[in-house]
Amino acid sequence: MRRFDADAVPLDAAVGRVLHQSIHAERDQPPFDRVMMDGIAIDFTRFDSGARRFRVASTQHAGDPMQPLTDAADCVEVMTGAVLPDGTDTIIPVERLRIAAGFAEIEAGYQPSAGQYVHARGSDHQAGVEVLSPGGIVSPMDIAIIASAGLDRVEVARSPTIRVISTGNELVAAGAPVAPHQVRLSNGPALVALLSQQGFTDCRHDHLRDEPELLAERIAAHLAAADVLVLSGGVSMGKADFVPKVLADLGVELVFHKISQRPGKPMWFGVGRVGQAVFALPGNPVSSLVCCRHYVLPALLEASGCRDRGADWVILDEAVTFEAPLTYFLPVKVRTANDGRRQATPRPPNTSGDFTSLHGTDGYVELAADQREFDAGRPVPYHAWDAP
Repeated sequence: MRRFDADAVPLDAAVGRVLHQSIHAERDQPPFDRVMMDGIAIDFTRFDSGARRFRVASTQHAGDPMQPLTDAADCVEVMTGAVLPDGTDTIIPVERLRIAAGFAEIEAGYQPSAGQYVHARGSDHQAGVEVLSPGGIVSPMDIAIIASAGLDRVEVARSPTIRVISTGNELVAAGAPVAPHQVRLSNGPALVALLSQQGFTDCRHDHLRDEPELLAERIAAHLAAADVLVLSGGVSMGKADFVPKVLADLGVELVFHKISQRPGKPMWFGVGRVGQAVFALPGNPVSSLVCCRHYVLPALLEASGCRDRGADWVILDEAVTFEAPLTYFLPVKVRTANDGRRQATPRPPNTSGDFTSLHGTDGYVELAADQREFDAGRPVPYHAWDAP
């Protein structure tokens, strides 16, 4: 797939997008010696010399310019987040004080340490250092980092235009009357939701009947408008599986058709004349969702410049036997045991059309094609539905 360009967006539009620029610290963090507790700021040498009662010379709030302590026998009343007054180096928390008549008295027996409750300037990071590098998915925590660098806009991967196309004469949308020989259209809405959940929100759905001329006309229009097409249905070997021929006639170059896996063996992938990525997924709901999660989402993230985040693993808590010489994607429910290990309980669907069985699953494990038996306690690769 071709890479998606960078797009400069406001911070509130950046969450979930892939970062395309380095973020460098605008200033030291914190940018000054910062008070960490409400209380008083003192020169610790005075306490060390036996002083326990200090005159409150002034008050320093967060956001106030720094007020110096001119007499070491005094103190400055300070609030959390304030600049540490010059001439002081230690904070005595308000819980350890009695303040009355303009004086602060430290409770008997309390022993502070020099420099306590002071967040030293530059101790988190120094001005100019790289605090975020390109290739990560922007999180809410990253928004705080970007804003602290003084940026109100940030370069992220352009959001691709995606069109999800369901094919099939038997499909009827929710809300419309359905005949006994028809089925509800569920794949398209589920695929749009899966893609949107990962930040690919420029995603719309279309339903097409299995009519070659209609398929050719509408798919051509979608190819002209979109970066990525995700089709569901019409890619197997039946008489009404017109999608591969229609795509070929429209100039979409086949890269592969069929994968040695279950579910999802009939999957088709190709590239259009101007680089559009075309994923044609099987029509069975479990197959369609697994293929979208396993191939479409990682491909979109790769094209967005996302760094590879490495494999995730879980422990099978039940033995699994699988006879077919195919890679097996097995839905599972994951929990963390009291020994800290994440354990996966198999939740196999009855068929690849049994999408209701996916409710309550967290993802699926990947069982290698060259083996038949997988014992309980075995670590296996795991793919969460919500974290490609």
